[in-house]
Amino acid sequence: MKFLLIGTNPEHTGAATHFIALAQSLAEAGHQVSAVLYPDGLIATQLAGSGIRIYPSRFRNILDPRGYATSVKAIRDLRPDWLIGNFGKEYTPILLLGRCFRIPVALFRHRTPPMRKISAALIPRLAHCFVAVSAHARQAYLDQGIAPQRVKVIYNSVNTLQFRPDARQGQRMRYELGIPGEAIVVGYCGRIHGSKGIFSLLAALDLAMAEEPRLHALWLGDGPEADELAAAIARSPFADRHRQVRWVATPQIYYPAFSMLAFPSLATETFGRVSIEAQACALPVLASDVGGSRETLIDGATGLLLPAGDVETWKQAILKVCDDSYRQQLGEAARRFVVDNFSNPAIVGRFIEMLTGSLDHRLRTATTAADSGASLDPPAPG
Repeated sequence: MKFLLIGTNPEHTGAATHFIALAQSLAEAGHQVSAVLYPDGLIATQLAGSGIRIYPSRFRNILDPRGYATSVKAIRDLRPDWLIGNFGKEYTPILLLGRCFRIPVALFRHRTPPMRKISAALIPRLAHCFVAVSAHARQAYLDQGIAPQRVKVIYNSVNTLQFRPDARQGQRMRYELGIPGEAIVVGYCGRIHGSKGIFSLLAALDLAMAEEPRLHALWLGDGPEADELAAAIARSPFADRHRQVRWVATPQIYYPAFSMLAFPSLATETFGRVSIEAQACALPVLASDVGGSRETLIDGATGLLLPAGDVETWKQAILKVCDDSYRQQLGEAARRFVVDNFSNPAIVGRFIEMLTGSLDHRLRTATTAADSGASLDPPAPG
């Protein structure tokens, strides 16, 4: 199949990471992929050299002629079977392009706050596939009034060849960061913001460090409270056992230095990509039992689900996973779990099946409508 992905948002978020993984996994599966991307942005940089043809452009708004001109050129060059969008501001342009060229459209949504009423009424209806990235997100959309039959679920995928156990890389990274090779390292990877639970995690870590001398922490990420976190770490009685690294584009080179991942969000997560990335590296995950994050692991088998913000419970969980044999058992199961359920081949297979099923359903509906003399809106793609 041939796919044109349109993603001209310059943001460095989970939606951007999802876009990259989806494009790469479709190409790896042998599909022909082109993409209209923000020039020199994160997505374009990550997809450079991947064999995906890139058309640099942007949609500043839904009427931006430059975005349309570039997208039309890409459509005429590729003649895609599907148009795929990942960012809300491009939903309308992609739908218009799909209608104009009679190409089916799949739109992913990565946020749970309600869309504007007119958007919520029209966009899921006009798209051939409107896709949530978790069952939690899907339920949020249904609660907002979107019809159940219009919302499918396709999880984020992870490249299990890039995200994998690598003891040598882990030792190398620990050496560079000044972390002892024998340390037990709790890793955090994400936005440095209070809603992510970073300060309750720090409190739990300090309590655990008082009981486990091998315990260290490695913080990856940037955000509005990065300096505040640095100041809090400096006040910690175990400041020398914390390392803080600001935002990195390639977290996979740091994961092997972790012994476990902490995912301590206080606010609801739509999904939780870092959880499956870590488990792909054979790392147990300690995650807050909120939102879509609970769909990313098997509680008690590949990690632990914990009450958000409960410092004492988090401390006990961290100490529990410090047990070497238990940690290894969880990590081995975590890797198998991700390969079976979230690897690129697994997710792409489900995505293609969903797209094919969507067209088959519309064809059957169109045939039934034609036989009964009724009209179908939107029309089936030609």
